[in-house]
Amino acid sequence: MRKKSTATPWEVPSRERSPRRIVLGVTGSIAAYKAADLCSLLVKEGAEVWVVLTADAQRFITPLPFKTLSRHAVITDRVDEEEGWKPSHIRLADEADLLLIAPATANTMARLAMGMADDALTAIALALNPQARLLIAPAMNGKMWLHPATQQNVAVLKSRGAEFIGPDEGMLSCGYEGLGRLWNLADISACALRMVK
Repeated sequence: MRKKSTATPWEVPSRERSPRRIVLGVTGSIAAYKAADLCSLLVKEGAEVWVVLTADAQRFITPLPFKTLSRHAVITDRVDEEEGWKPSHIRLADEADLLLIAPATANTMARLAMGMADDALTAIALALNPQARLLIAPAMNGKMWLHPATQQNVAVLKSRGAEFIGPDEGMLSCGYEGLGRLWNLADISACALRMVK
């Protein structure tokens, strides 16, 4: 008689997992192009990286550099087809040690705070296994970052265990100077790697 597993449905047996599995979510900010360098940094440090691009992110950068740098197919849609029976967004949510969203727009953070799952990235976040961590690196106009609605969304996400790195101060692509830049990539990478040790 076969022994019944005591693992919960979202657990992946440890023998099937390799260390430091990071899902990198890239959203529709002008800083999206920097995420390719972030992917490269993480891979060079030995992390396995799967990239998820939102529809708006694809207006700034294509999946090709991420596919080449990560050596994995890039997820661009909640119903992406791949080998096997499990939907890709559920497989990634099950297997991730860390969901890193960099850059994270105000829109994406609002959707995460509301628990929406209307694209691959937010579906992964909502289905993320309880052992995985969530790191968010915001990038947006400073007035958007400081708006009470955004700050309330940040507070909600922090109350659920999300960690934030940034934003940084400096010249913004919108012409303003101040808070809102994507944090230094080397620091984001180092923080992410510390979180999955």
